[in-house]
Amino acid sequence: MNAVMLRLRAVELYERAVTLRLPFRFGAATVTRCPQAFVRIDAEVNGRTVAGASAELMVPKWFDKRPTLTHEQNFEQLREALRLAREAYLDAGAAQTPWQFSEQDGEAAIAKGVSLGLPRLAAQFGSALLDKAVADAALRAVELPWSAGVKAGVLGDPYAARLELQAPTHVAVRHTVGLADRLTDGEPGTDPNDGLPATLDAVIERYGLRYFKLKLSGQLGSDIKRLHSIALLLDSRAADYRVTLDGNETFTDAASVSRFWHSLKQQPRLRNLVQRTLLLEQPLPRQVALREPIAHLEIGVPVILDESDDHAQAFEEGLALGYRGISSKACKGLYRSLHNAVMVMQAPSQRLLSGEDLTCQAGLAVQQDTLLAASLGITHIERNGHHYVDGFGIAPEAEARSFAEAHPGFYDDSSGRPRLSVRDGLLDLQSLHVPGFASAATPHWDSLQRID
Repeated sequence: MNAVMLRLRAVELYERAVTLRLPFRFGAATVTRCPQAFVRIDAEVNGRTVAGASAELMVPKWFDKRPTLTHEQNFEQLREALRLAREAYLDAGAAQTPWQFSEQDGEAAIAKGVSLGLPRLAAQFGSALLDKAVADAALRAVELPWSAGVKAGVLGDPYAARLELQAPTHVAVRHTVGLADRLTDGEPGTDPNDGLPATLDAVIERYGLRYFKLKLSGQLGSDIKRLHSIALLLDSRAADYRVTLDGNETFTDAASVSRFWHSLKQQPRLRNLVQRTLLLEQPLPRQVALREPIAHLEIGVPVILDESDDHAQAFEEGLALGYRGISSKACKGLYRSLHNAVMVMQAPSQRLLSGEDLTCQAGLAVQQDTLLAASLGITHIERNGHHYVDGFGIAPEAEARSFAEAHPGFYDDSSGRPRLSVRDGLLDLQSLHVPGFASAATPHWDSLQRID
């Protein structure tokens, strides 16, 4: 099949407020609220109009972690990235493939954002959302689901022929344990009393989880103490568990990462947890991560990149320094994930692609990001949006129910409120294999606030 050629006729940007049911602390930031961005496009394909859509949470203090910026300033950075991408994609004029939009107009928007002072990670945000919406429209135009459409060459990208894209039925959930999360009911803190678990112990009981992502602070004493408490709980409550450790750029240099790992190995009470650790994610700040070699540190698990993934050559540069993997996140761009998956396929026993979350919300965001990662062969993926936000948040009830009805198995509305359905530690993906990019429902656009 030839790649779909699209001509963009309209790009609309929206947002919706999201309030977290529990505070989410990672690195030096604590998040209690932030907006979710939505993109809707109208594209002309062979004389007819097709729509495409995408969504992503605008998380503060991740795309740009400078402490001098307020959360609202972080949100405005991402709005600006969206505006720049809208302008660039609409200015394309001629019909193009989805890949060409990304490579030409997406890169132009990123370059413009950087020239205006946006970090590349933030500048990518707009193009990443536009790319998902364009891909959605292209797949709908030929009535193919994500995996089949990509393999058929619908996107016109150079990766399809080199990837063995899958159409998975299930994927395991890796639960995030934030730095402010309560572990048991005995710890002080607030329980929202909304019918959802508020502690790690309750999460294990409710969802039957085996995979966990543990946030680190970069402070050796505090991290060791908290890991002791987590290990005690996991050893007694989670059968045959596995963990990943997330540094979130909190370590100052390679030497501090080495001290942390070797201190971890010397703790008798952490022996089981260390043996069950799968990887260490982005311990070093992006400003130094791709400058300091880490191969000599003798870290006993793969060290992978996340925040450093703000340009096309990031993975190659990391491999040369001793990194062994990189994260897939739709907010960094779906083509970045496809490219990195090809890199992993070249040496699958030595490299890995992980699936990470940026608190993806119910609806388009979590569906598209989950299917993207799972289709690339990722067997367990960090999912945390359903833990920190109750279902669809303030979305209209009719919108939430339309998603639940369109995707039975992925959502559960037995409580009277549609929520992500995690059973025996798994997400059921079967309903996501529909024409378009992972969704047979759309947001209620008139309930959203326009980004002008």
